[in-house]
This record gives sequence, C-alpha cells and structure tokens, in this order.
Amino acid sequence: MIRTQIQLPDRVFERARLVAKAKEISLAELARRGIETILDQYPAPELIGQAWAAPRVRSGGVRVPLDRLKEFGEADATQGPVVRKRRRG
Repeated sequence: MIRTQIQLPDRVFERARLVAKAKEISLAELARRGIETILDQYPAPELIGQAWAAPRVRSGGVRVPLDRLKEFGEADATQGPVVRKRRRG
C-alpha cells in the first residue's frame, strides 16, 4: 500500500470526518472507498486523453444547471445520502 497526502478545504475535511465517524471507519478508508467509486465509473483505459466529466444519471434524476450544482450537492449533504437498490433482471 502506498501512503500519500491530500489537501482538503476545511469544510470538506470536517464533513468527511463526520461521515467516517458515523460509519465507524477511518478517514483513510473513506477516501479509499470514494476513490474506488470514481475509478469504477471511469476505468483507466477510457481516461487516457479525455477530459473529466461528471457521471451521467442513468435514469430519473433532476436536471440541474452547472452553476447551481454545488448548491444542490450541499442541500443533499444536509439531508443525508439517498440509497437506492439496483434492480437486477
């Protein structure tokens, strides 16, 4: 395992610390899981030579103008995560 450092804005760090505490995991584990989630969305071969783009909503969802995206994300964070089970069929 490689050890690394990251810099986070105070507000992001505090939110991450609270989530890690609530889930009874370390901040490092929370970061690993978050990075793994992004990597699952963007496998390495597809990333080469491409600019990053936000994940697409597969179904449903609300269309949000980019200039208001942060506002919606902050509102969701105060209401807690939305968990939906995938349908397999």
